[in-house]
Amino acid sequence: MSYRNKPLLLSGAFAIVALAPAIANATNGYFAHGYGARSKALAGASTAFSQDAIAAAVNPAGLVYVGDRADIELELFAPFREYQVNGGASPSSVFPLNPGTQESESNFFPIGTLGWSHKLDEQQSIGLTLYGNGGMNTDWRQVNNTAPYCGGQPGVFCAGRTGIDMAQAFVVGTYARSFDHGRYAIGISPIFAAQTFKARGLSPFGAFSSDPNHLSDKGRDYSFGAGFRIGGQAELIPGLRLGASYKSRIYMSEFERYAGLFAQQGGFDIPDSFNVGLSWDATRELTTNFDIEHIRYSEIKSVGNTLQPLTPGSLGTGAGPGFGWNDMTIYKFGAQWKQNADWIWRGGVSYGQQPIEGSEVLFNILAPGVQEWHLTGGFSHALSKQDDLSFAFMYSPQKTITGPNPLSSGQTIDLSMTQFSLQFAWSRRF
Repeated sequence: MSYRNKPLLLSGAFAIVALAPAIANATNGYFAHGYGARSKALAGASTAFSQDAIAAAVNPAGLVYVGDRADIELELFAPFREYQVNGGASPSSVFPLNPGTQESESNFFPIGTLGWSHKLDEQQSIGLTLYGNGGMNTDWRQVNNTAPYCGGQPGVFCAGRTGIDMAQAFVVGTYARSFDHGRYAIGISPIFAAQTFKARGLSPFGAFSSDPNHLSDKGRDYSFGAGFRIGGQAELIPGLRLGASYKSRIYMSEFERYAGLFAQQGGFDIPDSFNVGLSWDATRELTTNFDIEHIRYSEIKSVGNTLQPLTPGSLGTGAGPGFGWNDMTIYKFGAQWKQNADWIWRGGVSYGQQPIEGSEVLFNILAPGVQEWHLTGGFSHALSKQDDLSFAFMYSPQKTITGPNPLSSGQTIDLSMTQFSLQFAWSRRF
């Protein structure tokens, strides 16, 4: 990559940082269903099939096969979320909700992604990838609460505008090396992560918090940490490739402003995850891919701990209540057809059982990560020998889960979400 192209890379990096607070990509929990337009068009089935410099976000070994290139991408992500409360308060209710249906506002989010790779020689490559996760994001504004226990105060929990805004941004450096004339490859990526979080409208839970002064409406807080990803790819027989990768738990600094909300006094580490995949060149034009991804949400206390028992002073303690998320295992299938030298078409589908139990719906009004199916498609079109444009589309049909309000017997809560995504990418080979 020439010196005169470096300002372009730096400009893209600053664009990613500028967009980080807006990241809200809640597809598989709060992990994305794929990283990069090519991967996303294949429903994320790319552990054994690397095509661009963003491939290191899934499997760093694949970077050795993509050559000298830069990929700059922008996604418009649209999650539509709502909840419905059925039934009124009973005499034994501790915290009933106002019956009715509410829709979250702030439904459109821009998300930037950047990848760069450089071949040191025929066996070694280095690269840099910037991308994001999110999805812990809701904005319940116009909730006119007429229940007597609210004393005329609006809001989901009688404290005005309610919701949380959670985003994660990652800076990933990668080294990859191939062996045996390219049949095998390994890669390693140190990961540097930054998180941002804010919460509103939760002050009525103050009696349940170990630190009610650091529970809600404290503005935006930041957290930083590091981890790593390792991966490998192997050509088992001509045309059949196996890929696998592991991302470590990323240990993050605490959200000190919200030490009375999250377990472990504001702890919010990023869970580890595993990917394994097969890629098969069925013909010279058609490549099929199958991946399995496993995310261990339950290992993170602030995410995996159940809400109950919610007792006075329990929020924010070492074993305090959380969102009650289970681990997720996601199955992904994608196919790519090369029509000619100028056009490549892609499609895919993925499924993973959503992580929220029906018993955990109350707190997950704040973070309804309930999606299961993702239907995807896209294409790449060559503009020249060096440049191409790519596009990816994702539709995740509505999923609804229902459960009881644990603080108001007789009430049930429905959480629902539908998602759309459009992603555009410009790539240049050097």
